[in-house]
Amino acid sequence: MKLFASATAIVAGAFFATTAIADDLVVGVSWSNFQEERWKTDEAAIKAALDAAGATYISADAQSSSSKQLSDVESLIAQGADALIILAQDAQAIGPAVQAAADEGVAVVGYDRLIEDPRAFYLTFDNVEVGRMQARAVFEAMPKGRYVMIKGSPTDPNADFLRGGQQEILQAAIDAGDITIVDEAYTDGWLPANAQRNMEQILTAADNGVDAVVASNDGTAGGVVAALTAQGMEGIPVSGQDGDHAALNRVAKGHQTVSVWKDARELGKAAGEIAVALAGGAMMDKVDGAQSWTSPAGTDMTAVFLAPVPVTKDNLSAVVDAGWITKDALCQGVSGGPAPCN
Repeated sequence: MKLFASATAIVAGAFFATTAIADDLVVGVSWSNFQEERWKTDEAAIKAALDAAGATYISADAQSSSSKQLSDVESLIAQGADALIILAQDAQAIGPAVQAAADEGVAVVGYDRLIEDPRAFYLTFDNVEVGRMQARAVFEAMPKGRYVMIKGSPTDPNADFLRGGQQEILQAAIDAGDITIVDEAYTDGWLPANAQRNMEQILTAADNGVDAVVASNDGTAGGVVAALTAQGMEGIPVSGQDGDHAALNRVAKGHQTVSVWKDARELGKAAGEIAVALAGGAMMDKVDGAQSWTSPAGTDMTAVFLAPVPVTKDNLSAVVDAGWITKDALCQGVSGGPAPCN
C-alpha cells in the first residue's frame, strides 16, 4: 500500500479522499462478466468517483471464468492496484484472490456479491429485501396460483439471499394452500439463455400450468418472458431486478410486473469512494454508513447496504425523472400504457 501525505476524509455521508491522497492511487476492478448491461453503468459511476478523487482506474473482465478471475486479480495487483473492487464470479473460488491482496496490503471491496472473508468490505444493496420486493409485487398481482421460482447463479450467495426474501413473503400463502411452487431452478451464470431453457423445460413438464414467475433479476426475467411468449403466455406476473432498460420497457408493456431498481450509479459511486478511503488508510468500520454484519455462514463482516426501489407500472415515471432511462426508451413499442407512456 502506498503512503500518502494526508488522511482520508469521510464527510457529509460521502466517502472520499483528498487530492493529495489520491494523486497516485490506482484502483483495480475485477468484473465477473462485463457483458451484462448493468455493469456498464456501474463502471461509469466507479470511474467518475475515482476521477473526482484523482485516482486511476484499471480493470479486467473474467468472462464468467472463476479461474481467469484469480489471474485477473494477480494482474491488477502487479499493475500497482492499491485497492481492488471485486465482483466475484464464484464466492468460494475467490478466496485466494483475497489472500493475494492481503499479502500485498491491498484493500478489497466485495462488490454487490458477498465475498465470505472479513478482510473484504461488503458493499451491496439489501438483497433479502430485494427478494421480498420481487415476491410482494408478484403476489399482489397473483395472490393465488402456480408459481415458478427462477433463481440466480448457484455460485453467487445473492441467489439464496434473494430466494430467502421471496420465501418470507410467499410462505403464509403456501401454507394456506393458495400458492403452489410448481418448480424452481438455479440459473448458471445468471445467463438469460439458461433461464429461458430452464423455463421452457418447466413449462413442458407442467403442460404450461404456470400462473406467475418470481425471477431473480432482469436478465433471467428476459429469458423467462421469451419462454412465456413462445407459448402465448406473455403478461403473467414476472419479477426481476436491476432496472435494465429492456426490463423497464417490459414493465411498460405489461410483460414484466416489477424490476427492483438498484441504482448502479449510487453503488458504483460508493464503491469508488470506499476503495479510495480504504487505500488511504481508513479502517473499514470508520467508513460512513458501515455496519457490522454476520453472514449466514457466521462470518463477521463490515458492510454498507444501499436501499432498493421496486419499479412497477404505478411508478415508472420515477426512473425517467431520475434520468435512469429516457421516456423514448421506456415507452418504445408501448401504446396506451401506464404513465409516462400514455
